[in-house]
Amino acid sequence: MAAPSPRSPFLLRAAAGAGDLLLRQCFDADTGTYTYLLADAASAQGVLIDPVFSQHGRDLALIRELGITLVATLDTHVHADHVSGAWLLHRATGCAIGLAARAGAENVTLPLVEGDRVPFGGRYVAVLATPGHTDGCLTLVLDDQSAAFTGDALLIRGCGRCDFQQGDARTLYRSITSRIFQLPEACQLYPGHDYSGRTVSSVAEEKAFNARLGGSANELDFVGYMENMRLPHPGRIAEALPANLRCGRPLQEADTAADGWGPVQRSYAGLPELEPTWVADHRQALTLVDVRGVEEFKGPDGHLAGSLFIPLPELQERLAEIPPERPVVLLCHSGSRSALATQVLIKAGREQVANLRGGLRAWEAEGLALEGADRGVE
Repeated sequence: MAAPSPRSPFLLRAAAGAGDLLLRQCFDADTGTYTYLLADAASAQGVLIDPVFSQHGRDLALIRELGITLVATLDTHVHADHVSGAWLLHRATGCAIGLAARAGAENVTLPLVEGDRVPFGGRYVAVLATPGHTDGCLTLVLDDQSAAFTGDALLIRGCGRCDFQQGDARTLYRSITSRIFQLPEACQLYPGHDYSGRTVSSVAEEKAFNARLGGSANELDFVGYMENMRLPHPGRIAEALPANLRCGRPLQEADTAADGWGPVQRSYAGLPELEPTWVADHRQALTLVDVRGVEEFKGPDGHLAGSLFIPLPELQERLAEIPPERPVVLLCHSGSRSALATQVLIKAGREQVANLRGGLRAWEAEGLALEGADRGVE
């Protein structure tokens, strides 16, 4: 039986383990933003919560590697500290763009209000309106109430500020205490941000230990705290707010330009890759570098006609042999050693470089020819 495709739902189910839900928490270190991927393992349908524009390649790679059909992106509010990646993912996958209807943003295809459910396969997230940080803040609650994604309304041992974008401390206090804190105490809370490495909390923890409104703190305590924080405005607010009122759609398409020399895609590990079929169609314009051992290159597995043979242990010393005027594609048996070779070239300053996705094994699986290959006759 053939090995499963790296984009097949089989791997998604395997990643989910015994359960039927896959959850991935991704982090943007530049803005302290968490992005969450939820997927139903049986159907391989999923949603992405609070995507970041600058992390588009990472998020798209993860979705593709796990074989997920993205149903929607869901922003918990109109962000002031980073630009949403919703539009880019909509353009790449055709997914819906979900945001609070109250935000009045352009390009929203799924305007959300209290009580809505956003399905993905056999699962869904329910929409709770939790204004106060902004007037369009939403908390997204998993169907079995085992997890909630609180955006900036409730953070771990903190909460979102209330001093701009229609924020109101009294409103936020009531949103948290009468909505989020009414979820089961075991409900896991996943925030929109954290700046200290904390990843997840729970209703019970925040009710007990949140410094702003936990324990015996009341509304007067909370409002007094929030109104005396005296925080500077977010550094990216002038860029982020207008962009997010377009759901991250750039004013000029050039803002989203990727590698111009080919359909390079980044793996979830961040490696630039090209599909074998595209490389086969454009090989005359490329330099193909085979980094296997000599026994493999000359052996029965064969090699690509016209490829430059430089074994991986010799690559660093022989970089000058690789022509500088053409893009370079690195290859080996499976794409593993050539991944390291790709990193070597990138560190050496080469910009137009990519790994052959899946290596010569994937090349052959596509029915493409290898010179000198001898598979024998069964």
